[in-house]
Amino acid sequence: MHRALDLRVALVHDYLTQHGGAERVVVRMLETFPGAPLYTSLYEPGSTFPEFARADIRPSVLDHFGPLRSDHRRALPLLAPTFSTMRITDADVVLASSSGWAHGVRNNAPIVVYCHNPARWLYQTDQYLGGEARLQRSAVRLMRRPLVRWDRKAAGAASKYLCQSSVVRERIRAAYGIDAEVLPPPAGLDAAGPTREPEHDPPEPGFVLCTARLLPYKNVDALIAAFGLLPDHRLIVAGDGPERARLVALAGPNVQLVGTVDDAALRWYYDNCAAVVAASYEDFGLTPLEGLAFGRPSVVVRWGGFLDTVVEGETGVFFDQPDPAAIAAAVRATVAATWDADTLARHAHRYSPARFAGRLREVVAAAAGAEGG
Repeated sequence: MHRALDLRVALVHDYLTQHGGAERVVVRMLETFPGAPLYTSLYEPGSTFPEFARADIRPSVLDHFGPLRSDHRRALPLLAPTFSTMRITDADVVLASSSGWAHGVRNNAPIVVYCHNPARWLYQTDQYLGGEARLQRSAVRLMRRPLVRWDRKAAGAASKYLCQSSVVRERIRAAYGIDAEVLPPPAGLDAAGPTREPEHDPPEPGFVLCTARLLPYKNVDALIAAFGLLPDHRLIVAGDGPERARLVALAGPNVQLVGTVDDAALRWYYDNCAAVVAASYEDFGLTPLEGLAFGRPSVVVRWGGFLDTVVEGETGVFFDQPDPAAIAAAVRATVAATWDADTLARHAHRYSPARFAGRLREVVAAAAGAEGG
């Protein structure tokens, strides 16, 4: 059996163009395998986490086109052929962080796939693209059959499949017939890091916090509508995306969209909020774990990864649908309740970076050992 630290490991990720949960997982992978090269289709340093600036990033030829870096969805028809022609020849094991593209990379080494979700652009197109992306939607419709063949062939070439939650494991089984291992990622934000009060218009403590990319499936519009029913409560939304202009127009006086904030400011928001809220259809419920690290309960939709990461009545409150009235009722109940700090902390510790890194090293070493016979 190979030791993981002795192996040449190459990392692959779909695109490094945003501040998302998947990108935080890749930061943890880089910490687990320091010095590993990171292959990707597109890299926009100003739009993703600063930790990548210290890594050996190897983007594809698509990276020469600025409009694609500013919105990776414009590259949708090009990503499958891009990863199909991407070659990795200097690695003992390839670790692919994939939401539908990176697992298609070509290489001579065994590949371990950490799957955030099977090809949302292919199997959940309406939810992923929303109502405005007509060009991308038409491209997927025209290419669906060959893309499904490409996707399933890529999945079948993997030595091992890992995933982040029970709901994603079921999707992988349905799409590919593969029984994946659930390995939850740790909370991406280290609560012990530096904290800085926001420079512009910091809210009074006691607000409710939503951290999300502003995409249709995040249902931030439902949260804004819910706070229209909660005039005595304040909602802060941290994040950016193509829905921003529409959401700003919907926001009432007790809703503030603060855009993308760095980790120091984000820690301040977590530390000063009363609770975190999420109405999004998440594959893994990361936001509640980040809130728990600061001793904050969560208000979340009863769906997907949140079913794994939230314990009802102990670490948070569920609402059944992203319906404004249901959200408002759950927010009222959460803010009015008393939460046990020790219970919140114990649940957060189950998702430690050390546990994630240790299991990842074991899986990579096992893949290399199986290949070597």
